[in-house]
Amino acid sequence: MSMRFDGRVAIVTGAGGGLGRCHALALAARGAKVVVNDLGADGRSSDAAAQVVAEIEAAGGEAMASGASVTDAAAVEAMVAETMARWGRVDILVNNAGILRDKSFAKMSLDDFRLVVDVHLMGAVICTKAVWEIMRAQNYGRVVMTTSSSGLYGNFGQSNYGAAKMALVGLMQTLSLEGVKNDIRVNCLAPTAATRMTEGLMTAEVLAALRPETVSPGLLYLVSEDAPTRMILNAGAGSFERAYVTLTEGVYIGDGPDAAEQIAARIDEIGDRAREIVPESGTAQGTFEIGNASAALKKS
Repeated sequence: MSMRFDGRVAIVTGAGGGLGRCHALALAARGAKVVVNDLGADGRSSDAAAQVVAEIEAAGGEAMASGASVTDAAAVEAMVAETMARWGRVDILVNNAGILRDKSFAKMSLDDFRLVVDVHLMGAVICTKAVWEIMRAQNYGRVVMTTSSSGLYGNFGQSNYGAAKMALVGLMQTLSLEGVKNDIRVNCLAPTAATRMTEGLMTAEVLAALRPETVSPGLLYLVSEDAPTRMILNAGAGSFERAYVTLTEGVYIGDGPDAAEQIAARIDEIGDRAREIVPESGTAQGTFEIGNASAALKKS
């Protein structure tokens, strides 16, 4: 069956170009009313957002432009209020807005570190907070955080970006638990795509394969009515994968005088992934460890 979004209202941040534009167009093409949010490449203009709105309307869809900065809570609240006044609900939030300030950690200023964290992490927090009570009241919501392999696995010169992107995974993990009773499903999308943030960093051949359009099908799935929750979906060049935060079975060692030496000697056993799990929540670690300790004490 075709995946449709008729009657749904979506807010897509950073939607004036690249991934966000493709997400907005894809949602609108399947019936969603879309708020196209973008501060512009110069940080001062919503012209790019207006152009995407024009594209959507030319194709017969409904959309409105917003130039709100995701780091400005008052501006975001005003954007959400305008959306509610026009369409009466917010069903989907795609936290896509972002910037890069790449440098090795040794050469990076604290200002550049803080700026990237503010836009990616706090921008997503501010936007999600602005729609959270609306979604709770209507007992329906779909939220996507845009994470990155730079956060999941690290990438040279992107300590600020990687830290912010991995923080979004932690935010998703907790909000997915808190949203369950109100059918608010929260997921992460980790895209590999050629956008205005990656211009000049890749060859023409690679850029051609990494068209943003190849990522948006994953986004559509993550915000659909039958969406999962707590999923990290990786996407790029038409390929889709899943990433997991796992926990190995581990080994009980105790706190004896040679505990550190035992850890060193048995680290391969501790890291054996044969029986690893994907915990349901953060309490699983403590439960697991107490179980190991209890079992060891019973044997002693």
